[in-house]
Amino acid sequence: MSTTTTPGGPALSERETRTYRAYSRPLWMRALLTREFAVIFLLVAVFLYARGSIEFFDGPLTLYYLFLETAPILLIALPMTMVVITGEIDLSVASVVGLSSVLVGILHVDAGLSLPVAGAIAIAVGVVCGAFNGFLVAYVGLPSLAVTIGTLALYRGIAVGLLGTEAKTDFPERWTDLARERISEGSSYPLVLVPIAVLAVLFVLVLHFTPFGRGVFEIGLNDEAAHFTGVDVARTKFVTFVLAGAISAFAGIYFTLYYGSARGDNATGMELQVIAAVLLGGVSIFGGKGALHGVLAGVLLIGVINSAMRLEGYTVNVINIVIGVLLVLSVISSSLLSWVSALTSGRNTGLLRRRSAATGKRSLPENTHERDAR
Repeated sequence: MSTTTTPGGPALSERETRTYRAYSRPLWMRALLTREFAVIFLLVAVFLYARGSIEFFDGPLTLYYLFLETAPILLIALPMTMVVITGEIDLSVASVVGLSSVLVGILHVDAGLSLPVAGAIAIAVGVVCGAFNGFLVAYVGLPSLAVTIGTLALYRGIAVGLLGTEAKTDFPERWTDLARERISEGSSYPLVLVPIAVLAVLFVLVLHFTPFGRGVFEIGLNDEAAHFTGVDVARTKFVTFVLAGAISAFAGIYFTLYYGSARGDNATGMELQVIAAVLLGGVSIFGGKGALHGVLAGVLLIGVINSAMRLEGYTVNVINIVIGVLLVLSVISSSLLSWVSALTSGRNTGLLRRRSAATGKRSLPENTHERDAR
């Protein structure tokens, strides 16, 4: 058993002096009793309730259209998770979707370029948009909220300026059909889930199993401390914004083909749905905490609520109110749980001190216990 020496005191056993609150529970509790799995449980509960109580929700097309309509949000939520974990935010993603849509329409319909070439150019422009955001935030040091509010208006203004109120709809059927294609005949799962699944696996691996991902979390916890541990803070933030721009442009291409229309106002307001899903999925708005499986569950939960309430005849405004209330409650519950956890930790520390005093042994200073508990 390892020992710890206290200043001016004898060597104490680590078991007697330190408490590891997060690791004191069994592995299955640490894995399942989390905010992310709470969202997954809520998703399953809401889905089963809607399936059993709402007419037509259990039809063969429900899942199919649910995935088709949430696909752009699922895509954008992947890089947005990284951005928010670093303590930043990107409000321009929906404007990049609209700009990408307009570029695909102009380049394909007006300029005569093939859709793959037009799409590649649109994604390249998305990378430039993300790089511009990342440069201003990471290297110039401007607040991301202010920067991306500005670029939200800038990119949307460029999109509307290029196309005006016109809509480009002359897209080949084989491409618009591909956006709605099923994985197999009669399946409830559209083909677009394949690239989403591939990207999700890649983002999970990068965020949770690589030094880059660890750097993302360290920046969100304390960017100065991350810098002194060897993390390139500016480059990491820059990369997350570039990824957000690229994936948003890709989502814009899908959005255009799925609806068969390129317009400057496509995806207006989608950034709020993405951010709501990310926060609902357990990512802290202050950074440093989150997991992608919770975010994906959050996106699908919002999609299920949308679909169920539409089938019940509720208006968009009512649906937005319900989702807004759910988001506020999720943020409040997160803060409440943190407060309860801190209170419990303080009580455990006091109990440990009294126990040490009763046995005649000295305990570590309070701040050491709190640091080890975290």
